[in-house]
Amino acid sequence: MIETVLHDDVLEIIMVNPPVNALGAAVRQGLCKAIEEGEANEAVKAIVIRGGGKMFSGGADITEFGKPHVDPWLPEVVDRIEACTKPVVAALHGMALGGGLEVALGCHYRVAAPSAKLGLPEVTLGLIPGAGGTQRLPRIVGAGAALGMIVKGDPIPAYKAESLGLADLLAEEGTLAEAAIAFARSKTDVRRTGDLSVTADADVFEAFASENKRAIGRLDAPRACIEAVKAAAQLSLAEGQQREQALFAGLMEGSQSRALRHAFFAERAAAKIDGLPRDIQPRAITRIGVIGAGTMGGGISMNFLSAGIPVTIVEMAQDALDRGTGVMRKNYEATAAKGRMTAEQVEKAMGLLTPTLDFKALGECDLVIEAVYENMDVKKDIFARLDAIAKPGAILASNTSYLDIDEIALVTSRPQDVVGMHFFSPANVMKLLEVVRGARTAPDVLVTAMTLGRRAGKVPVVAGVCHGFIGNRMLTPRLDGAIAMLVEGATPEQVDRVSTELGMPMGPLQMIDLAGVDIGWHRDPERIESVRDALNAAGRWGQKTGAGFYGYDDRRKPSPSAATQKIIEEFRVQAGIAPREISDDEITVRTLYALVNEGALILEEGIAQRASDIDVVWLYGYGWPRWTGGPMFWANEIGLAAIVAGLNTYAGRMGPDFRLSPLLEKCAAAGKPLDRADSVDV
Repeated sequence: MIETVLHDDVLEIIMVNPPVNALGAAVRQGLCKAIEEGEANEAVKAIVIRGGGKMFSGGADITEFGKPHVDPWLPEVVDRIEACTKPVVAALHGMALGGGLEVALGCHYRVAAPSAKLGLPEVTLGLIPGAGGTQRLPRIVGAGAALGMIVKGDPIPAYKAESLGLADLLAEEGTLAEAAIAFARSKTDVRRTGDLSVTADADVFEAFASENKRAIGRLDAPRACIEAVKAAAQLSLAEGQQREQALFAGLMEGSQSRALRHAFFAERAAAKIDGLPRDIQPRAITRIGVIGAGTMGGGISMNFLSAGIPVTIVEMAQDALDRGTGVMRKNYEATAAKGRMTAEQVEKAMGLLTPTLDFKALGECDLVIEAVYENMDVKKDIFARLDAIAKPGAILASNTSYLDIDEIALVTSRPQDVVGMHFFSPANVMKLLEVVRGARTAPDVLVTAMTLGRRAGKVPVVAGVCHGFIGNRMLTPRLDGAIAMLVEGATPEQVDRVSTELGMPMGPLQMIDLAGVDIGWHRDPERIESVRDALNAAGRWGQKTGAGFYGYDDRRKPSPSAATQKIIEEFRVQAGIAPREISDDEITVRTLYALVNEGALILEEGIAQRASDIDVVWLYGYGWPRWTGGPMFWANEIGLAAIVAGLNTYAGRMGPDFRLSPLLEKCAAAGKPLDRADSVDV
């Protein structure tokens, strides 16, 4: 785990714990031992600490969280480094994150490669830096800069670290080790952060909290970060570290950090595909075809263009093709205007795009993604045409949100090459990708789709075939319950408030207004079978028409609508339903608990590989608040027995299709969480 090399009078200590040089127990022990040996060796005048492989260190080994402690603590390691009587230099390359940067902060000097990134991202796990980071960083860069790094958690590039005084020297790329050794040899004294002070008024912290109020929201960790940095300005290093540890311990035991750590591991677990041979390799993809240059097709194309993959995009009419490619360029230029891309990167991405009206041009592609209207007959026709012109081994993918991938695959002579790749709108922004595994989808096709998703910056999750797959299938009972309660006496604002108070960006009725109330509508204004039919017949199709369950102004800001309320009341009278008071508890059960129940049914049926995959879908595709861990983790935290009791209480009002999940019942009875459902006999 630790290697040492003596370069005449400079001892080089190398952390070797691939893939990220996590600071597990063996690394911590090795660092302390190497520092002590270097200090005791009279031949050693200075010490350099660097990471082996691709980075300095990704930080603490979070797999140790919740396990029995093994000495030494990371704070003790960092303190021991700083206490060394000989100059210690950190040589930073790749990533120096979390505990990794805290080790570097304990060093007396820091030399960085120009490509290095430095950060303290613990806040994303609901924590604060716990090895002195909140105390040492402000002493080096000042309170303002430290607040930005610690509270927001975003890494900074090496050049910015140098401008802040966090890096003492930028080495030329590829010469880091030699430069750090030479720099260390030139130092004759130590420079300890404990000797530095932080000058900052209380107003600095209040102003920062006020300016970032929206981003901080209900999160505990950012507020604790501010308190810890404030302690650095008011206390000695030792006293500040005690305050830091107290704040860290409180967060570690809190529900938000448990949920955020769950989300972290859930995302990594989602990348694993059950039931595949270990030696399966993805197919080579050098060009991707996209059918349809509308909102979805254009957004999907941008993902791959941004990843450096050439794209052939096909449309039926020149004006549609021009409009679609124009929107793509406009989106790229807007990103460049915000400083997130350069003009050269915009031109490079657009230069990889080949727009055409020639369907046969797709024959050159290794993967073709269909992104047209959600109609089974249309999609079957396209896949039959694709089958005739696509080269052998090409992957044929559908962006369908709901339809049966197996039925689509049957119109081809190569069902093993067919897969679902369900992007979420806007596809160039939303990170979720549901990869739908058909009954005959080949293992290497599945692996290719998952690999490409990650390459394009997405978070891919495997789903089985059913109507709506994972995410959209779970939307249905939530929305059905919401609309039913409108007829029974609730208002749209009341129904949506239950979801937004949980932390979601919008409720089910606001969401359908955004997506389009008319999605899936039969288009017969005389056939009014639901409130949704009545709204559609009245032209209230959501935000795009300025009216849906809510009214909308020119900026699409929602407000309660008297016209909608009148339509609801008229439908209520026709249905012979007397309005009643509906509690927030009932809304919670019939929208959120119903959603959890559908997730449990999805698990039973094998549509999702694991409960945490469902959480990932909702975290990245539907805005479920990350600090609650996702719907299935949230249900476990509430208690499955409470979920089951609530569903049973309102089962008579849940509609004729409601079915309580046997898996949910059995997990509740066994006192086991849904993410351990495989140990429950169902």
